[in-house]
Amino acid sequence: MSFSALRLVGLGLAVSALATSLVACGKDDTGSGSGSGSGGAKKVALLLPESKTTRYEALDRPLFTEALKAACGDCQLIYSNADQDAAKQQQQAEAALTQGANVLVLDPVDGKAAAAVAASAKAQSVPVVAYDRFIENANYYVSFENEAVGKLQAQTLVDALKAAGKTSGNLAMINGSPTDPNAADFKKGAHSVLDSSGFKIAAEFDTPDWSPDKAQGWMEGQLSAIKNGLVGVYAANDGTAGGAIAALKGGGVKPLPPVTGQDSELAAIQRIIAGDQAMTIYKAVKPQAEAAAKGAVALANGGKPESTTEKNGVPSTILDPVAVTKDNIKDTVVKDNIYKVTDICTASFAAACTAAGLSAN
Repeated sequence: MSFSALRLVGLGLAVSALATSLVACGKDDTGSGSGSGSGGAKKVALLLPESKTTRYEALDRPLFTEALKAACGDCQLIYSNADQDAAKQQQQAEAALTQGANVLVLDPVDGKAAAAVAASAKAQSVPVVAYDRFIENANYYVSFENEAVGKLQAQTLVDALKAAGKTSGNLAMINGSPTDPNAADFKKGAHSVLDSSGFKIAAEFDTPDWSPDKAQGWMEGQLSAIKNGLVGVYAANDGTAGGAIAALKGGGVKPLPPVTGQDSELAAIQRIIAGDQAMTIYKAVKPQAEAAAKGAVALANGGKPESTTEKNGVPSTILDPVAVTKDNIKDTVVKDNIYKVTDICTASFAAACTAAGLSAN
């Protein structure tokens, strides 16, 4: 799927309409009706990793719930969020298996720890869908092209710097969690661009637990050494970007250098409108959730999920990311109804929205 094609994916979110269908942690959500291919009342466990990154509760959870009901009206959803605790996630997986889950859809806190969870599930003849983050020996993997995310972030940063007339200077690089296999791919992709860009990576940090606070603390500690020559910040997601920007503002850095991000969080879109953040990555969660739900239903019924490729021998569906800047907010997150203009353009951002040509009219 090309970037331009992905932009055309219509998401049509109806999050408020889903509120009554969401389930409490560890409880069953029993669907009604007779979805196609249901094969009976199967139990599908969705195990998400954390809630610091807002996408999981705001998008992945309701969209997967909706997609599961569409694919299998008789299926039951068992939902848990691990709050960035690998041991807790393992307990949640074991609880789901005890409750009779027919398939696990697992977005791991720790990729290596998740391999043990997958092995335990498969020993009980329960297949595993690796959702968003890869798990060795899973039955199916659904995610985005993760190295492409890092490349796109880094290239957008370099392009912004060159557009501003800069060809050299210091960069700070704030990567994701060292326990997240996707973070390693983002980092690899970013280095493939930045290492030959003419800009110097003056300081680099792998952020434990993707914590914005830890990203902010690290950035604050680096400013005395690199502040004068700092021209840009590579931040692997919007949470770490927010932490970096808070540190830069607190340290009196003016004007702010361009800062990257990922996940298209509302706060990040508003920072882009305000000029505090240069870009974010938009990953269209709806097609990801739909592929995972359909794959889970197929596996629960003893079938094979549709896939577009393989990763390490695991049948996979891989989607393409899109860079979001001030210029294409309308054509991405607004067009796909992730956010309404009124969500973005609150009173604090009204003037910036007007200047950016973003309005409800």
